Amino acid sequence: MKEESDFPFVFNADIVLNVLNRNLDPRDLANLEATCTFFKNPTNLLPGPDSPITETAALNMCHARPIFQQATPHERAEIKRWCGGSWKLALRFLLAGEAARGRARAPQVLAGADHSVAVASRGAVYSFGANHKGQLGHGAFENEHAPREVEALRGVRVVQAAVGKDSTLLVSEAGRVYACGRKSFGYGGVEGGSEGVAVPQMVEALRDVFVVEAAIGKFFAAVLSVEGKVYTFCWGKDGRVGHGSDVGDETPRLLVGGGIEDLPVVQISAGNCYLLALVFQPSGMSVYSVGCGLGGKLGIGTVKNHYHPQKIEHFQTLNLQPVSISAGAWHAAVLGLDGRVCTWGWGNTGCLGHGNKDNMMVPTVIEGLEHVKVVHVIAGVFTTFLVTEDGDVYSFGIRIYSPGPEGQV
Repeated sequence: MKEESDFPFVFNADIVLNVLNRNLDPRDLANLEATCTFFKNPTNLLPGPDSPITETAALNMCHARPIFQQATPHERAEIKRWCGGSWKLALRFLLAGEAARGRARAPQVLAGADHSVAVASRGAVYSFGANHKGQLGHGAFENEHAPREVEALRGVRVVQAAVGKDSTLLVSEAGRVYACGRKSFGYGGVEGGSEGVAVPQMVEALRDVFVVEAAIGKFFAAVLSVEGKVYTFCWGKDGRVGHGSDVGDETPRLLVGGGIEDLPVVQISAGNCYLLALVFQPSGMSVYSVGCGLGGKLGIGTVKNHYHPQKIEHFQTLNLQPVSISAGAWHAAVLGLDGRVCTWGWGNTGCLGHGNKDNMMVPTVIEGLEHVKVVHVIAGVFTTFLVTEDGDVYSFGIRIYSPGPEGQV
């Protein structure tokens, strides 16, 4: 009796491929290839005649991802290159990005310092609140006391929004970035009067970059490309966030240093004066930080500023696999694959959740949550909110408006 691998592979490829294409985990594809010679054999199918069937299956599943469908052939090739030339790793990268950014994409509601933005599931944008810099995008500077659709973006399917002090960034399904609000960081080519930009305008300097996520800090903005590259612009001081350009430079530039320029990033999050990046690696996810280190918010055990990205090594000590990041104004939070949550940075309002008001220099697991599995975490200005797999919400930090006891919503 012949072994299966002795049969002409071409006769079996289509049938096997049909099974493998059914949302099999990319790690399972790798295990099949590693343990059975049948799956190592080349096929006459895409992506090439010398590719094993597991690579063909991974490429097919990449094509099923919405972001990959929107990417150009060059951008798709770049994704593969950044993932070590493997479609299986490229698929893992895409899935990790979807998981990390999933709750930051439409439908979405964001509350900024004094204005709010909502992105509907169909891609329409609504905004309300303060508007003295035109950050609501309605073509005027009057405040709005109820949600109103941003008419200038009708026909543009928006999938993600970012809000900052007097400013708004909107990312479309096609990877374009639109900006409105204050002009203090210019957004590289966006034109507006001295009051601000009252109608969302495309950021021309990013026209050739397919953007999947945007983030706004108090002194800077950042975007993430489909290939996993990070661009920052208009910090204006403090090292210009990893690219050391002139103080007045408003051009988005690639974030470099610490080796991050050679690693694909799946999520970014901005605090007041620092940036977090969740990095994909075959061995597991890692977190990098850059910017102001006061209060320990870079998570690397020091209060020094760092103008190039630094890897936060302490997650290895905790045996925690990061899957999602959130940079608050002065403190940060990370969600682990096992549902644990780490926080660090300024703790003087109790926003770290450790039962005290101490600052934490490195990521520290919140012990009071050992009885629940957290699926989502958001760090705010002086508060932190968590959502569990059962749909319960926990909060801690400063209480200004709520009459209820601390720790409850």
